[in-house]
Amino acid sequence: MIHRKSNGVFIIAATPFTMDGALDLTSTDRMVDFYLDMGVSGMTILGIMGEAPKLASEESLTFARHVLARVNGRVPVVVGVSGPGLDNMKRLTDEVMSAGAAGVMVAPMPSLNTDTKQKGYYAQVCKTLGADVPICLQDYPQTTGVTFSIETLLDIFAAHDQIVMLKHEDWPGLNKLSRIREATGEGDRRLSILTGNSALFLPQEMQRGADGAMTGFAYPEMMVQVVTRHLAGDVDGAEDLFDAYLPMVRYEQQLGLGLAIRKEVLHRRGVLDSPKVRAPGPALTDLDKAELTRLTKRLEARLVGLI
Repeated sequence: MIHRKSNGVFIIAATPFTMDGALDLTSTDRMVDFYLDMGVSGMTILGIMGEAPKLASEESLTFARHVLARVNGRVPVVVGVSGPGLDNMKRLTDEVMSAGAAGVMVAPMPSLNTDTKQKGYYAQVCKTLGADVPICLQDYPQTTGVTFSIETLLDIFAAHDQIVMLKHEDWPGLNKLSRIREATGEGDRRLSILTGNSALFLPQEMQRGADGAMTGFAYPEMMVQVVTRHLAGDVDGAEDLFDAYLPMVRYEQQLGLGLAIRKEVLHRRGVLDSPKVRAPGPALTDLDKAELTRLTKRLEARLVGLI
């Protein structure tokens, strides 16, 4: 189970599709093995970048069970269960926890525009899912449209012991991260804080007290090595390595196109049979692909001597 001291890199897994848009479970197995070989500490499936809203409920459950079976307990797997109905959230949570999930991730509903509504919603979520289900709260206002104050988050964490992890991806958010870590860094108050935003600020987030990352990137080994080096005290070495990957991190961060770039790179690395993003979704142009090729070659040259 995820817990208040969980750390490392929980990779946000892509959802592989065939070129006709069907679930690709063969590529799913290869993807799971790839992530494990890269040294991730955990996985998160059915997140926003996992195209969860584009999956039918049966597909979500099929995919989750398949990943959990392939992982087979080697690392904790968090399953995104966010949705408009608590009854459906409860059903999916029960299914994935029974199949071996280590916890669930819940993002706020878009209508939660006051502190009172935010606190009330997570009280309902915790009651509905049950006290034995560890929860990761996702704070991602750029997508959800919901902005949590620091004080409201701390009140929610204090009121619900089963919320053991924060996925922090507010932007700008470094000062928010610092203040939450200061308030939740010790004893019973301690909270696991993993960061998102495609690792764009990972070195600074680690220096501000994050426990690691929960995000996606086509080169998960970079995030693993940056977090490992930082936790070992090699702060400059971690940042030097990150800097080599920064052009690729930035390129993949393009709004509306980032997932297509990530899947294209995973396809080129032999992980996915197809870079398909389920419709409606972006596709790379020939110029995009040529640009990506050039960035990849420059990255490979930079890494000489760093790894």
